[in-house]
Amino acid sequence: TRCLPGPLRGWARLWPGLHLLPSPHAGCAELGRCCRGRDLACVSSGWRPDRSHGVCYCDQACPRTMDCCHDYPQACPEVSCAVSEWSDWSGCAEPCRATYRVRRRHVVQEPRNGGEACPPLEEKAGCVEYWNQEGAEFPALITTGGYGKARKKRAASSENERSGYCVEFQITAITEGCLQGSSSYTQWMRYLSEGHTVCVECQHPALDSRSLHCYGDGSGSKKNQLLHWQAMGNPRCRGTWRRVRQLDTCSCPSVHSFLFI
Repeated sequence: TRCLPGPLRGWARLWPGLHLLPSPHAGCAELGRCCRGRDLACVSSGWRPDRSHGVCYCDQACPRTMDCCHDYPQACPEVSCAVSEWSDWSGCAEPCRATYRVRRRHVVQEPRNGGEACPPLEEKAGCVEYWNQEGAEFPALITTGGYGKARKKRAASSENERSGYCVEFQITAITEGCLQGSSSYTQWMRYLSEGHTVCVECQHPALDSRSLHCYGDGSGSKKNQLLHWQAMGNPRCRGTWRRVRQLDTCSCPSVHSFLFI
């Protein structure tokens, strides 16, 4: 338990200049302090939760040690952390390769007196983007649609983000490398088959905030134009497809469902 020895309390009464304790009924309001953690110097006097009178504290640990001053809840209310809205997604960290993009937010209100701690202030997501060169063609980068659930959960609280869309493609060619991956994270590539129609979803953060499109979705392609794609995580798994149609309301099947990076 936290207390001052009896003799010191006596000296405090007889010799006010010692300032060991404030006046008998001071409490946290008169102390004028609300301290972090466990702080033996954050001390006052007054009524305690057990209805006894004497030394009491105004620090963050006092609710657990049951020695708060009577006015601690009013003088030192809990204040939870508050953060700003997310910034826009940055560009990819490096061009012309699979890498990541980032968005950040900052602390508006620091937590006090045991309030809820701050959430993460930075979030990263995979991406790929290329520097445009006249006449150059670059592949769309795709991954399994299973990752889309996590993306939707992260974006659910951002009301200002435009909802995504889906694009159907018919695969016209595929390399043998899509069948050679043995690790668990490449098993989804076995669902890529020549002649099949696949559904690829465009979600944040792959959905560019300026163009409102995902890179490689074929939105500017001609009818029956062959477009290139590549599987994320296996550079040997790639091929071509033709854009069939865009679906503003996504209803991709669980199989043959993929995601733009």
